Amino acid sequence: MVIRSYPKVELALLYFPDSNPRVAVNHLNDWIKRCEPLFVALEECHQSRYAKFWSAKAVRLIVDYLGEP
Repeated sequence: MVIRSYPKVELALLYFPDSNPRVAVNHLNDWIKRCEPLFVALEECHQSRYAKFWSAKAVRLIVDYLGEP
């Protein structure tokens, strides 16, 4: 997986390829909320949960905590 900035929908669909886009984003957000260290790390790197894109730094954190899609 290439670590770069991703639209939230695109990254979510990598993790949940058989879901529709909105459901995939909701599932990924649920995983992030359940992983408290990841949630805190994303807040510390100033990644807004309302942003349309994940920064490359945020993607690295997500992959580090959740594994590659």
